[in-house]
Amino acid sequence: MKIEKITLLFLILALPAIMYFYLTRGYNNFIKLEIIGEADYSIDDFSFINQENDTITKDSLLGSIYVANFFFTSCPTICPTMTRNMSYLQDKLSVYPNIRFLSHTVDPDNDTPEKLSAYINLMQQKNISIDLSNWDFVTGDKDKLYASAANYFVNASVDSLAPGGFLHSEYFILIDKQGRVRSGIDINGNVVGAYDGTNEVQMKDLINDINVLMAEYKRPLKDAKD
Repeated sequence: MKIEKITLLFLILALPAIMYFYLTRGYNNFIKLEIIGEADYSIDDFSFINQENDTITKDSLLGSIYVANFFFTSCPTICPTMTRNMSYLQDKLSVYPNIRFLSHTVDPDNDTPEKLSAYINLMQQKNISIDLSNWDFVTGDKDKLYASAANYFVNASVDSLAPGGFLHSEYFILIDKQGRVRSGIDINGNVVGAYDGTNEVQMKDLINDINVLMAEYKRPLKDAKD
């Protein structure tokens, strides 16, 4: 009886916190993610070349949820960690057919498609799984790449004082099927905005929020049947 009373007391005390966590992290399928920016805002049109010299555009990604980030192949600090965490996302979200991953270089003068391919091979040699069927590493005009970063609400620039000579955001950005930036809400009720690509806990948060976003797209179909 004593054990049962302790268990009951624990449930009474813990239940509000558990419910709050599930609601704020988006496990409830009726919670929608925030749209970042104005109501009609979406990522501007872009056209970049990937590691296989194929053209990747905004239109080619419409209809898919995707996660974007910015890196460069000679990065001496956080980029390999970001690539590893993007690989983790790709593996955990492999059950979804309409999801993509997009890694932009901030050093296009050096990062040709051939250099991007060499970087991918190097990461794979380090046991970082990269499935190129839905993950593109892209390069192109520097000004357009940096303008694209601003579109995602993150930074990218040349900086002689930064490690490797470039300043770029460590954030992963979640984009919905209409090309809009989306975000979950943290346990304090604050809009996340973007997800730290070097932080394993935030990668799990991002996975949870993508699950919610996927459910958001399924819900109209379910409602139509009802």
